[in-house]
Amino acid sequence: MNISIIIAHPLRSSFNHAIGKTLVESINQQAHSVRCHDLYEENFPPALPPQEVPRGAPLPDMVQTHCRELAEADGIIVIHPNWWGMPPAIMKGWIDRVFRPGIAYEFIEGDSGEGIPKGLLKAQFALVLNTSNTTPEREEKEFGDPLETLWKNCIFGLCGVPVFRRRTFSIMVASTKGQRADWLDEARNLAAHLISEK
Repeated sequence: MNISIIIAHPLRSSFNHAIGKTLVESINQQAHSVRCHDLYEENFPPALPPQEVPRGAPLPDMVQTHCRELAEADGIIVIHPNWWGMPPAIMKGWIDRVFRPGIAYEFIEGDSGEGIPKGLLKAQFALVLNTSNTTPEREEKEFGDPLETLWKNCIFGLCGVPVFRRRTFSIMVASTKGQRADWLDEARNLAAHLISEK
């Protein structure tokens, strides 16, 4: 299987990067192909320029690589912190530039864009792993868990990915070394389970 991992956290010492490193090592041991991108390390430019908006527009090499890998992925793993109920801006820009018509979705013939698009991604699962300093209960009660809606419904569901899982690790600021070790094991097991089912 081709597994694509996308990480968005500015600090290499973050738990987000620890998750990414753990999953890359674990998936490689299972003899799967892993493509891992650290958006901050790559300095991925998040702003969508006007010339890239049309379908089929020429793309810079970096964006084209991400588009190709997204289209080829059998499984997609996204790792980022919860910032104000949203991903970091660099990841939102990655979504804008990479989840393109003709790559991630398309409108059916005769639909000028007002209908429901058809998902094009071949990935059989998406796993989103978040870190947060808000409890899941408060996130749901007070804010409606916007990250769940964004990733499950607005992105992966719309783009045709049939299986979606998400896990938030919190509260990070008060977590112990033992908790973080347990969370890494949980992330490893979540990914292994999704991969083994496909």
